[in-house]
Amino acid sequence: MNTFTLAIHGGAGTILRADMTAEKEAGYRHALDTALLAGYTILEKGGSSIQAVQAAVMALEDDIHFNAGKGSVFGKDGRHEMDASIMDGSNLMAGAVAAVRNIRNPVELAYTIMTKSPHVMLIGQGAKEFALQQGLATEPDEYFFSAFRYEQWKQMQGSDAIALDHNVKVTTPETSGDGKKYGTVGAVALDIHGNIAAATSTGGMTNKQFGRVGDSPIIGAGTYANNKTCAISCTGHGEPFIRAVTAYDVSCLMEYKGLSLEKAMQVVVHDKLMKIEGEGGMIGVDASGNVALVFNSDGMYRGMKTSDGRYAVAIYK
Repeated sequence: MNTFTLAIHGGAGTILRADMTAEKEAGYRHALDTALLAGYTILEKGGSSIQAVQAAVMALEDDIHFNAGKGSVFGKDGRHEMDASIMDGSNLMAGAVAAVRNIRNPVELAYTIMTKSPHVMLIGQGAKEFALQQGLATEPDEYFFSAFRYEQWKQMQGSDAIALDHNVKVTTPETSGDGKKYGTVGAVALDIHGNIAAATSTGGMTNKQFGRVGDSPIIGAGTYANNKTCAISCTGHGEPFIRAVTAYDVSCLMEYKGLSLEKAMQVVVHDKLMKIEGEGGMIGVDASGNVALVFNSDGMYRGMKTSDGRYAVAIYK
């Protein structure tokens, strides 16, 4: 049997065991398990890596614990704008969407752009109109409402400050355990055919300027996949990740310097990003089935499941 592998993340940041309630931790772990199962079941049945990463990310988008899809944060105008991307390592095809509203699963829209349009990225209203033409699911603003995200935004309303997901500390029982967290979700996979893929989705930053785009939908920054090297999905403060062309840099270190997946990710996350105050992390897989989950923050919601029996769901460093 050929090897297959799936890894996922649900964001990185100041995630400390001391701050987490048992109920909150159980919720996160269940959500990660659900997303792993969604993607792994596809791989187990011989499905493609691109199908698996889309399914895993859609499961995370549908869970209010994570800053993507349903759980997206509020922007400066009190609305939700979401970004996502997906890339197929077998042919370097990619799709991306930025600053969209009311799309239930932005990663599904990114996949549809990749497969049913001649483009790589669509943004804003044009992307939404394309989604409607393709019959993708939309939701009213109320679907994306969560009380603790709303309270975070209310604390910042009227200011020019922005925050990375849970950087605004809201002291309610519902939000205990939320520290500084870089809210992005993602998945990487290797299928039985030897092909790899990556996908990433996010709701961005609390109180962000409407129209702001982070690294998640930018191919080479937040997402990259190439069968020759690796598939990468990033999570962190998007601006440094864009400037470092983070995901593609891992691929380059592997292709041009011969570094292993783990070593290349360590260099980028713990050296290159740190030099420009880039906090966060990434997950990666290569065509041999090697998998790595690397971060320079206090924690990263993450999980992996492989055909050779390796399984893990973790939160803390």
